Amino acid sequence: MKHAGAVALDRLEPLLKDIRKLESLKEKSRGCFYRGGRGFLHFHEHGEAELYADIRLQGDDFERLAVSTGAQRKSLLRRIGSALRDGTAPPKR
Repeated sequence: MKHAGAVALDRLEPLLKDIRKLESLKEKSRGCFYRGGRGFLHFHEHGEAELYADIRLQGDDFERLAVSTGAQRKSLLRRIGSALRDGTAPPKR
């Protein structure tokens, strides 16, 4: 599975716009978000239709979540918000 390219990120642009509104995350390159200098979220593509997010919710490991559908993208936004609010996301440095 490869990192999401420009075409895949174009499909995710509405989601990316919502993520960019979160002040505690910084987008270092398109679709790659950091929290406190540490990678927090990036995207992958598999074939033409399947899109995934790798998100670091706890510890050092990333969790892979499907984000191909609108419902999956809303779920990702909820999980990001929850992790940032309750402190389970890696802390700021």
